[in-house]
Amino acid sequence: MKAYSVDLRERAVASVESGECNIPAAARRYKVSAPTIERWLARKRSIGTCAPLPYAGGPTRKLASAETVIRAAVKAQPDATLQELCERVAKETKIQSDPSMMGRELVRLKLPRKKSRSMPANGTRRG
Repeated sequence: MKAYSVDLRERAVASVESGECNIPAAARRYKVSAPTIERWLARKRSIGTCAPLPYAGGPTRKLASAETVIRAAVKAQPDATLQELCERVAKETKIQSDPSMMGRELVRLKLPRKKSRSMPANGTRRG
């Protein structure tokens, strides 16, 4: 969800601080919840501004430290399944991961997911 604009925050806080309206009335006027205006007011009183915090970057990647192991595993066995890659990384680095996490990490590292050509892609050939 996108943060509310600084202009909206400042107008709502200014209307409450000036006594123009109380918190529930300001919430109705600016179409936000009363607890939101209370948080903006508390933020304005504590740090002097009601602007949102900058983006913190999100959660850290669990497999970031295992990049060399993943690259080596893919190079050694390019047709390994995601589950096999997860098991190999867990064995070498003690980092547990899911196949979906491993798939996202392979995309980030721009590593291909090659399949073995020893069997046809489909059991029945068109003909």
